Amino acid sequence: MQAILQVPMESIYADMPVFAGLAVWNLFVLFVLSKKVYEFALRKGRSINSSMYFSRKAIHFLAGGLTAMLLPFVAHEPILPSLMAFGLAIATYVPHKLNRRMYWFQDPENIYDVDFTLSWGLIVFFTWYIDRTFWLGVIPVLFMAYGDGITGIIRNLKYNKRTKAWEGTAGMLVLCIIIGAKMGTAGIFAGIVCSFVERIENVDDNITVPAVSLSILLGAYYYFPSFTSALY
Repeated sequence: MQAILQVPMESIYADMPVFAGLAVWNLFVLFVLSKKVYEFALRKGRSINSSMYFSRKAIHFLAGGLTAMLLPFVAHEPILPSLMAFGLAIATYVPHKLNRRMYWFQDPENIYDVDFTLSWGLIVFFTWYIDRTFWLGVIPVLFMAYGDGITGIIRNLKYNKRTKAWEGTAGMLVLCIIIGAKMGTAGIFAGIVCSFVERIENVDDNITVPAVSLSILLGAYYYFPSFTSALY
């Protein structure tokens, strides 16, 4: 509570119009654009599971990833971004709980879509109190949104199903190195490590990818600050 009180109300008020617009955009992606992606993939002969997977990755790119990328430029505090993420977590969890899933992207076998929004919100919220540029939290979120997103698309295009394969890992590796370069050597190293962490079977990479990469960046931030010099 004391940490929350450190955020000036003026900053929250200033951010309200921006995040009202971003909330509408995220809901539009969730309920309209991702469904269009699903339907388009079906028309192109993709399986139901493959089409669902394309839809999920569209959400990664157009909702979670785009919003995170904008944070350092439009946000002055972490409360509204995190509240938006937690609201989306509720919006995705309730259909699972009621067994009324949004069929175009929600998998009955897991709630990874909920984990994505929770990871996003928690990381953005807590890292802001360490680095108020937002980049310390944004980089791990972008690894999760864009890195994991591109690996899923590559694998899905080749295998027409959700699977792990080295082709996707290679695509994620390249993209995460580019993203991580924003935070210098530590960011590049975090991007490399999380690309191989994503390859691990039977774990939710919406948790492991941002958690591992953030741990590396925090270690560098506190103990090897020269390796994160590109941030400042």
